[in-house]
Amino acid sequence: MNIHTFKNEVMEVAAPDDTKTRIISATMKAVRQYGLEGVRVQNVSKLAEISPGALYRYFDSKDQLLVECFIYIDQQAAAIFDHLKFNPLTMLTDPMGAVKSLWLPYFRFWVAHPDETIFYHRFRDSAFFPEFDRKREVTYFNSFVGMVRVFRKVFPGLVEINQDLLWLHVLTSTVMYAKYVVEGTLPNNQETEDTIFQLLATGLSSYLKLKKEIKK
Repeated sequence: MNIHTFKNEVMEVAAPDDTKTRIISATMKAVRQYGLEGVRVQNVSKLAEISPGALYRYFDSKDQLLVECFIYIDQQAAAIFDHLKFNPLTMLTDPMGAVKSLWLPYFRFWVAHPDETIFYHRFRDSAFFPEFDRKREVTYFNSFVGMVRVFRKVFPGLVEINQDLLWLHVLTSTVMYAKYVVEGTLPNNQETEDTIFQLLATGLSSYLKLKKEIKK
């Protein structure tokens, strides 16, 4: 896969029709079965129950199809935060509980979508992803970014952390552990959720210190 064949397209995906949704779903299943590099248009069209020619009416190339699949999944994951009822006051009484209330629905999304999880993990782990990542638009994560800003305002210690490293760690680790669950390496239960969260949150609590003016 050549990042330069994308025609500089870090495009947002419009709400797909039924056929396009079926193609995207079939692509993720094919990638799970054949790998990111091994998947072929013929594999996808067979799983989607359409002809290769019909597939090309929706996507110009396999590269474009893979990119749109990633963005489609990324948008679904981001939408979780659009619907969460987040009460900033909980940060004052239970900071780690507030973090977990945002993390848990995100983790459970990936566990509930095995094909998406494996596709997403493989796409992010590919050699061409870093260049793609630098060009893409992620405005659909605005709700999550807004929540992060509230945390940083209440807990100035968070500013001390390298933000790119922090969120890369949380994102990639969450998807990786979800992949272990969907593959059966880890059991899908509350103990797994609690353990994973504790691993991800290790060291974070020291940065969740309230502003001095809030302390009594």
